[in-house]
Amino acid sequence: MRSHSTIAIIGAPLDLGAGRRGVDMGPSALRLAGLNASLNSLGYAVEDLGNVSVAQQESVPAGPENAKYLPQIAKTCTKLAHLVRDAVVAGHLPLVLGGDHSVAAGTVAGVASAFRQRGESIGLIWIDAHADMNTPESSPSGNVHGMPLACCIGRGPVELTHILDYAPKVAPKNVVLIGIRDVDESEGRQVRCSGVTVFTMRDVDERGLRAVMTDAIRIAGDGTAGIHLSLDMDSVDPDEAPGVGTPVRGGMTYREAHLAMEILSDSDRMVSMEVVEVNPVLDSRNRTALLGVELVMSAMGKRIL
Repeated sequence: MRSHSTIAIIGAPLDLGAGRRGVDMGPSALRLAGLNASLNSLGYAVEDLGNVSVAQQESVPAGPENAKYLPQIAKTCTKLAHLVRDAVVAGHLPLVLGGDHSVAAGTVAGVASAFRQRGESIGLIWIDAHADMNTPESSPSGNVHGMPLACCIGRGPVELTHILDYAPKVAPKNVVLIGIRDVDESEGRQVRCSGVTVFTMRDVDERGLRAVMTDAIRIAGDGTAGIHLSLDMDSVDPDEAPGVGTPVRGGMTYREAHLAMEILSDSDRMVSMEVVEVNPVLDSRNRTALLGVELVMSAMGKRIL
């Protein structure tokens, strides 16, 4: 049975956390690919809240080399967190369109805060080619889009870990990372001691996506009110999703990505979702955004029959 009848779409055209430009056009690309009409066709009411405001790289200083544009990213993520929290409180399912993956610090803060007000917690499924668990001390690039998952479990710059004034947003025991295949050496050490459950692409290859997703939903859902899905489009193999800033060969196939969304939809545990890292500048005929819309549709209940 469908838990939500209204989807609140929020664009977060943030590119300050990424090393390559163009991802700020991701929300527009996803909307251009027919997202709103597609969700309407499934019977949802769609409330498009537009885009949260974002500073432009050319108009602000980069700041510290180990966490570039941190104040500006934190400001945008805080605005996003308030919008997301309001959507959850109103009984809607927030769907955030990135932007780079640093927006997740705001999305997760907003969802978690809304449930915290009810005395409840959330789980988190993070599907990505990268672990996104660097901190300013470990990051080789200083790009904040490599840090948001660490921030969600309370590790990293206080400007992001304590959005809405508390941390962590999610208990590590309820966080599952799926599909990683490109991890920095120092970051890997942090992942291993974090308490987060990790299914690498080797796990997907050996066990199959169905078994991985079944375990992920069980872990993220254990004792929680619901699950937030953070979907980085670079989790899909670049043959299918070329328009991403940090492509890595050997990702999920087209059907594996759809199966992941379908299994999560079947569980009826998803309370919020974000799709990030769509970069139209690097894409071909908006293929990656079109695939992103297809995957959202599968996550929201579309079936083959």
